[in-house]
Amino acid sequence: MVRFSKLLVFTFAALLVADVAFAQEAAEHGAGWGPALGAGLAFGLAALGCGLGQGLTASNTTAGIARNPGAAGAMNTPFILGMALIESIALVGFVTAFLLIGEI
Repeated sequence: MVRFSKLLVFTFAALLVADVAFAQEAAEHGAGWGPALGAGLAFGLAALGCGLGQGLTASNTTAGIARNPGAAGAMNTPFILGMALIESIALVGFVTAFLLIGEI
C-alpha cells in the first residue's frame, strides 16, 4: 500500500511538472487540461464525500430506529434535513466543475 501511494504521489507530481514545462505552449493553445482535471476532482471528491456522508447518516438513523422504534417519528425530520444538506455538497461540486469547464 505504501508503494502504491508513493507511486500515486510521484505520478501526480510528474503530471504537474509537465504542465509547468509546457506552459508557453498551453498559453498559445488555450488553458490546457488543468481546468478539466480540477473539474473532475471537484465533482469526484464532492460525490465521494456526499456518498460517505449519506451512507453514515442512513446507517446511524436506521440503527437508532432499530434500538428505539418509538423514536422513529422524532428522527425522521432531522434525517431528511441532514440528507438534503449533504446532497447540497454534491451540487456545489457539480457547479464548481461546470465553472471550471467554462474556463477551457
